[in-house]
Amino acid sequence: MAGAGLVEASSENIEAATPVPGLVIEVLVEVGKPVKAGAPLLRLDGRDIQAEIEVRKTLVNSARLQLARIKSLPRPEDVPPFEARVKAFEADAQNAKDQLKRVEAMPDKRAMSEEDLGRRRFASLTAEARAAEARAQLALLKAGAWTPDVALAEGDIAAAEAQLRASEVALERLTVRSRIDGEILQVNIRPGEYALAASPLVVLGNTDILHVRVDIDENDAWRFKSGAKAVGFVRGNRELNTALEFVRVEPFVVPKRSLTGSSIERVDTRVMQVLFKFPRSAIPVYVGQQMDVSIEAAPVGGK
Repeated sequence: MAGAGLVEASSENIEAATPVPGLVIEVLVEVGKPVKAGAPLLRLDGRDIQAEIEVRKTLVNSARLQLARIKSLPRPEDVPPFEARVKAFEADAQNAKDQLKRVEAMPDKRAMSEEDLGRRRFASLTAEARAAEARAQLALLKAGAWTPDVALAEGDIAAAEAQLRASEVALERLTVRSRIDGEILQVNIRPGEYALAASPLVVLGNTDILHVRVDIDENDAWRFKSGAKAVGFVRGNRELNTALEFVRVEPFVVPKRSLTGSSIERVDTRVMQVLFKFPRSAIPVYVGQQMDVSIEAAPVGGK
């Protein structure tokens, strides 16, 4: 049984694309050169995001300083003025109390009217209240940061750091990287060109071992047996051939796309695709090249 095969990388031909559109500022690979997994293939212009990252870093630093300031409360220099204020109000309160006592101890109650006596009592109560307020403010100052205030400041830091990470991820997405060890097969973009999202910019694949994707007509699919032996021939020179090792059968039958150019070729048919492999060094072929493949199969009249 014969079939037309298309040479491809053993990893399949990977079309690397960018998830976002943008201006290409750097292409870091060359056709035919090896590439390692994780290596950058190209970069898009990310100056706006880099500026945003600097702003985010400033916000993170500001949030951290704010938390440090809250945790450091009270400052040592803040306490003495409050202590002095407490002493002043306590002295006023004591003075008002002493004056009230002297008035109330007078033997002749007619020496002061009830109205003046009421004002002195009110002044004493007011002075004591002010002293109590000053003591409470001093205690609040010495207590330091309020736990909810600390939690709120920590939340501000977490939010700022999350925004920074989001910007860093957005910048990283502008660098297209290889996901495998392989070879650059095609570069479809140049520096200065505008890349569209999801457009294939770089084609790469693992070519140490090559695959041949063979189309078998659906009318002959029943004759194929999994694990069958096959031989691949270089088109234009049948002297150049190599044994092929079975890899797998694609379980989904598809419309025929790979054409041989024969005048009697059927194009309104579906094909079962079978993958075979061979070492790259076996014969001089390239990814994308067509090969003629002969496959062991059951005879036409067989079962």
